[in-house]
Amino acid sequence: MQGLVEPQLSMLPRLVVGAVVLTFATVAQAQELETRRTIGFLSASSLSEQRTLVDAFKQGLRSLGYTVGKSVGLEIRAADGRYERLPELAAELVALKADVIFAASAPAIKAAKVATNAIPIVFETLSDPVADGFVASLARPGGNLTGLAGVAPELSGKRLELLKEVVPGALRVAVLFNPENPNARRILKETEISAHALGMQLHVMEIRRSDELEKAFQTMVKARAGAFTVIPDPVLLAARKKVADLATKARLPAIYGTSGVAEIGGLMVYAPNLSDLWHRAATYVDKILKGAKPADLPVEQPTKFELVINLKTAKQIGLVIPPNVLARADKVIR
Repeated sequence: MQGLVEPQLSMLPRLVVGAVVLTFATVAQAQELETRRTIGFLSASSLSEQRTLVDAFKQGLRSLGYTVGKSVGLEIRAADGRYERLPELAAELVALKADVIFAASAPAIKAAKVATNAIPIVFETLSDPVADGFVASLARPGGNLTGLAGVAPELSGKRLELLKEVVPGALRVAVLFNPENPNARRILKETEISAHALGMQLHVMEIRRSDELEKAFQTMVKARAGAFTVIPDPVLLAARKKVADLATKARLPAIYGTSGVAEIGGLMVYAPNLSDLWHRAATYVDKILKGAKPADLPVEQPTKFELVINLKTAKQIGLVIPPNVLARADKVIR
């Protein structure tokens, strides 16, 4: 009998050690859950349309030592281009007591700002955050908002210059824009000034919903527009594939102000590199989670721009891209 008892007694220390290890592991997991920070993400567009950008944001977090789902939680709310949903979605993130909210695009930033003046908000926008009333100034934001802004008034004119180089005979240029976007009218005004200087006549097309696009293209063709440009906007971003397809069908040259459109059939893109902006947004989140105040973090501007040209699309619409323009492209899709 004694020989049977001894092995059982010898197992006791192992059982005790195992129980202690399990207890410590359980406690550690509980502490991790208690200390895990929550990042809210609010977008006016659909998540599927911004998957590459969301990945860039996550990569930025990983480069700073965060693991989404472990050290930080990421609560995503996307309005799928329906602006009226943004206030409700912003309120959800506030109710979740997010430690910081990352808001992408002017409509989402506006909704987040209305929803809270206590939770820090990091933004990415291609508009002017000062003119939009989001911050007091780029150097000293004040309040609970800061982030990255594509404040580059010259980009609108640069796009028209590129169009003129590629389509010299396009003196009548259509412009697609969403008047419900608070930044759209300011960009339109800049575009009109540049068009006048280049001797171009603009044909303005207001697009509030994607189902208005077919009629808009019919109007452009009837008006004999030689080309068109698109003012960056979440609604038009969500419909970018549809816009590119309609442009090819109508054989209309176009230049876009949002990254990624050339890869899905758009002719040309000249824009800030959005993946770089979203990656850099993670550094703001990191600083805020470590105790920095948004009011003390200056708003940064784009440092990377890209000219992308799709030669497949050019061939489909019967357009030859001048060699000097191709030579300046950061990426050429053949």
